[in-house]
Amino acid sequence: MSDLRIRHAALSDIDTVLRFWRDAAEGTSISDDHDGVARLIARDPEALLLAERDGVLAGTVIAGFDGWRCSAYRLAVHPDHRRRGIATALLQAAEQRFAALGGRRVDAMVLEANEQAHHAWAATGYQREDHWRRWVKPL
Repeated sequence: MSDLRIRHAALSDIDTVLRFWRDAAEGTSISDDHDGVARLIARDPEALLLAERDGVLAGTVIAGFDGWRCSAYRLAVHPDHRRRGIATALLQAAEQRFAALGGRRVDAMVLEANEQAHHAWAATGYQREDHWRRWVKPL
């Protein structure tokens, strides 16, 4: 995987990331717009990790830490690059970030219907917790 580069996203990456998520991510979020991603990068410039292969965006993960919880969002690998260790490399980078910040456990948000993602998360050591449910309210 020596040709894989993981780096933090910059404001100049936003449009590329949004296009990438439309092609590679399952589902959309209310925050999937330029302003939402810009706020993320401005608030925590190291949270959005990008995996590039030969200068092309191949994967993403948001590694958010609020001082208490480590949260992983938007783990996505482009269909043309799947099953090549990119998700594993992104999660390792996220976990290193969390450990350096003093995090103790990672919570990952995974769509219930995304079976392919369930297998990817399980393969990297994550376990499903069926006794939790997410409650949301758009603002």
